[in-house]
Amino acid sequence: MSSTVAEVYERDGVVQVPGVLDRSEVERLRAAYMSLVAADHSLAVDDGVPDGDPLARYPRFVHPHRRTDVEAGRLAMDLMLDGRILDVVTTLIGPALGAQSMFYFKPPGARGQALHQDNTFLRAHPETCLAAWIAIDDVDAENGGLAVVPGSHRVELACPEPADLAESFTSVEVPVPAGMQTVQTRMAAGDVLFFHGSVVHGSRPNSSIDRFRRALIFHYVPEASTEIAEFYNPLVRPDRRTCTLPVAVGGGPCGEYADAEP
Repeated sequence: MSSTVAEVYERDGVVQVPGVLDRSEVERLRAAYMSLVAADHSLAVDDGVPDGDPLARYPRFVHPHRRTDVEAGRLAMDLMLDGRILDVVTTLIGPALGAQSMFYFKPPGARGQALHQDNTFLRAHPETCLAAWIAIDDVDAENGGLAVVPGSHRVELACPEPADLAESFTSVEVPVPAGMQTVQTRMAAGDVLFFHGSVVHGSRPNSSIDRFRRALIFHYVPEASTEIAEFYNPLVRPDRRTCTLPVAVGGGPCGEYADAEP
C-alpha cells in the first residue's frame, strides 16, 4: 500500500481512494439494496421520520452483513472483508475487526445528517474506529455528499448542540473545531473514503431532483481494542469468525448522547 495513503490519513484523518469497486460491482450492490428496501424494512433504523418524508420509504439499513440470507447481506459481508478495502484499513489502523455495516439511500429531497463523530457512538477503546464510506452513486454537494473537517481527528470528541431539523434527520450536531473548516467531498461511484472516528463529518440535504446518494459504509476497530459499545457486538474477524469485546460502560463526557443512534 502506498505510503501516500497513510501520510494523507495521518495529516488529515481522511483519505479518498478512487475506483476501488468497478461499475458492475456498484450496479449489483445498487440493485440488491433497492430490491431489499422495496420488500423489507427489517434492517431499518427507526429515526422517527414522519410519513411522507423521503426517508420513511428509504430508511437507512444497519448491520446488513449479519443478514447473509439475502443477497444484500451476502454482498455486505463479502465486501467488508474484501482485501481491496481491508488492506487499506490494515495500513491505517493495523489488524482490524469489522464492527458495523450500514446502507444509506438518501433519495432526492431527503434531509442530511448533522455534523458528528463516529467514535462517540462506537466507543472503541483505547484507539478509535475507522470508517470506509463507499459511494454507490456519483456524489457531490447537490445530492448531499459528505462534508468533512480535515485535521479534526486530532481534537477530543465534542459534545453536541441542537441541529437544524429542516436540514438534518438527526437532532444534534457537534461544532466545527476552532480554526478548522468543512470541505465538501466529490466522489465517483466505486470510490471509498476512509476516515478516523474523531473526524467531524456530516451532510446537507439531497437537493437534486432525480439523483440518489446511496452509500455502503463499514466501520472497523483495531484488533487490539479492549471495549466497544454493546450495539456492535459481535465483531467479525478477517476469516469470518466472530468475536465479542467487553462492553463500554457509560456514554463518556457527553452522557446519553452516545446512545442516541447507532
